[in-house]
Amino acid sequence: MRFQICLHIDPAAMDALTDREKAELGSGHGRFIRELKDSGELVLTQALADPAQSAVVAVRDGRPVVTDGPFLAAKEFLGGCYLVECENRERAIELAARIPDAAIPGLGVEVRQVIFSDGELSA
Repeated sequence: MRFQICLHIDPAAMDALTDREKAELGSGHGRFIRELKDSGELVLTQALADPAQSAVVAVRDGRPVVTDGPFLAAKEFLGGCYLVECENRERAIELAARIPDAAIPGLGVEVRQVIFSDGELSA
């Protein structure tokens, strides 16, 4: 079974971290990635650029309308994800609990089963 583990970020929570805490967060992700590779459960991981660099595309009257910035009017944003292949939902939740973000208030880790996938993903 495949599960998408999404990392939700509140910029205020990230700004409140010390440089050391940010470094520990990064090294924690490094360890987590190595563990997933070793177990064979990692399919893909991606980190996303700051939402200020995003574009929202809508088609109106047959023409694309592009606006800058994130679509949602919320302080939190999707910061990245892990795509894992594991035995069941319980294992996906167990893995998600090992992501360092899960221990930091203001950062969220969401687990959702993938019900459709097509094509190869590459960064």
